[in-house]
Amino acid sequence: MSAFPTIADFDAALASLPRPDRAARDAATARQAQLTKPPGSLGRLEEIAVFIAGWQGVERPRIAHGRAVIFAGNHGVVARGVSAFPAEVTAQMVANFAHGGAAINALAAAAGLALSVVPLDLDRPTADFTTAPAMSEAECLAALNAGAEAVGDADLLVLGEMGIGNTTPAAALAAASFGGAASDWVGPGTGVDAQGLSRKAAAVSDGLALHGEHLTGAFEILRRLGGREIAAMAGAVLAARRRRVPVVLDGFIGTAAIAPLAMVEPAITGHCLAGHCSAEPGHVRLLARLGLDPILSLGMRLGEGSGAAVAVQVIRAALAAHDGMATFAEAGVASA
Repeated sequence: MSAFPTIADFDAALASLPRPDRAARDAATARQAQLTKPPGSLGRLEEIAVFIAGWQGVERPRIAHGRAVIFAGNHGVVARGVSAFPAEVTAQMVANFAHGGAAINALAAAAGLALSVVPLDLDRPTADFTTAPAMSEAECLAALNAGAEAVGDADLLVLGEMGIGNTTPAAALAAASFGGAASDWVGPGTGVDAQGLSRKAAAVSDGLALHGEHLTGAFEILRRLGGREIAAMAGAVLAARRRRVPVVLDGFIGTAAIAPLAMVEPAITGHCLAGHCSAEPGHVRLLARLGLDPILSLGMRLGEGSGAAVAVQVIRAALAAHDGMATFAEAGVASA
């Protein structure tokens, strides 16, 4: 059975978000205070360990089934010249993933993550959102459910995407969710020039003008302005929350996927870690609006879940220190 059979089911899931296990968080916090180090001396690593403990519901969490899932989709708005690459590159990159030749293949392996790639109707791009809703209600529900299904047995989930032109719908989603001009959210993406940037801003402005009166809820914003791979990431985030699985977000597009959800229910970010801050200029603004502090800032802008996969190595380090260090009592070391 699908996670979200109807729009009402999607809305209901967003309205009833599970919370982390407070007892597990408290136990993990107490353990941190007993470890052989000055309090707070491991900085963000301590916070990450406590965060994961709360969502896994145990004092000493581990990552046994870490998974990276990459969703791929094509966009009709590409016809407006918003990308430096043609739409057929999406399918070509999916083939590259399958053959193990992409950055995410190497980075997921280095982070100890199983990798899944989910292509979504690549031969059937979404409609150009400047002239019509990007997806029908049925198409958007199908994408949300594809994302939910992909969570599987993961105990830590990294989300990534592949979709030529998808920084343009991502910018539209951010603007529809949090306001501002199109120029506040568009960026170079795959490397468009100044004219391409202008076309992107115009496309976002046209889409907002066309759909404006309908952009009142998360589902309608996603289906009118998003894309299949973007809606799938939103569905995966919501399904992961229902299962209390922590999620590591990647760059601008993956973060924009949850912007409509956060507009309705800001607490949706509670089980999410921002893996990194990408070089796409809208990402830092979006992270600030969502209240997410990125783990890394390496100037990356590839997508594919690549920055999030690198961040998993930091998360693993946080859990290794939390689980493996001796307490003052165990080590026979005097505490303060």
